[in-house]
Amino acid sequence: MTLNIRPTQPNDILPLSALMHEYVVGFYNNPWPGDQAIELLFKNLLDQQIGVQFVAEQEGELIGFATLYFTYSTMKANRVAIMNDLFVTEAWREGEAEARLFEHCQRYTREHGCAYMSWITAATNERAQQLFERLGAARGTWVNYSIT
Repeated sequence: MTLNIRPTQPNDILPLSALMHEYVVGFYNNPWPGDQAIELLFKNLLDQQIGVQFVAEQEGELIGFATLYFTYSTMKANRVAIMNDLFVTEAWREGEAEARLFEHCQRYTREHGCAYMSWITAATNERAQQLFERLGAARGTWVNYSIT
């Protein structure tokens, strides 16, 4: 069984939408933003201007995805990659898919001249924190805020 990590392609929209639904609604218990909003996001990521999305594919089936969005750091005067998503379906967790998706994002960040890659995860998502620490990531010192 060969695991393939690759950029998303136009024909991935239906299976990727299903994965994103499992991630947004099933994993994080958030409301679904709607098929049209997800399709627009998907199309915006395909041109790799605002970000890039990768999928993990096992024997023709999409089993996970990771999304990088781009921003800039004033302190580094350079582009930064924000890993907004890293998701693998339950059946494939604890395997190589998560690590390979993460490593692919990290490699993309380096190869495209980004200053660094950063991300956040839920404080309760200890499994993800263990994965990141096992892969050599360091916990940051910044405090995360948001407002709506």
